[in-house]
Amino acid sequence: MKMQSLSRRTVLAATAAAFASRAAFAQDPGKEAAGALAAQGWLVLLDRKDWGRAWETTGSVFRSKVPLGTWMDAIPKVRDPLGTLVERKQVETAYKTSLQGQPDGEYVTAVFNTKFTNREVAEVLTLVHEPDGKWRVTGYSAQ
Repeated sequence: MKMQSLSRRTVLAATAAAFASRAAFAQDPGKEAAGALAAQGWLVLLDRKDWGRAWETTGSVFRSKVPLGTWMDAIPKVRDPLGTLVERKQVETAYKTSLQGQPDGEYVTAVFNTKFTNREVAEVLTLVHEPDGKWRVTGYSAQ
């Protein structure tokens, strides 16, 4: 599945970097909760297949690396085979001030165990706290 591979190359970089070094983790439950809440809201857009709105609400770095056309072609190929959402449980959140290959900033990685009608996956989202004060997705994978 070529587009799924393309999607993984473009969105997994931030996700993998988020877990690369536990030493760089800081503890900030308030920021972890805010990032996780933003992640949940963004996942609702994917669940509704509102692909365009989901892309529009990602972080600026994500939008610069993943053009809208690429996103619109790739994300249905990743999500549609999974089926309809049955259940989603948040299982981990981590706040970090640096990610490999990214500028220093504030990042939250949220992991969800998600059951769809056709398959269960781990959804991993990395969010960045942008200058406007909002947490926005900068990495997504469903494996």
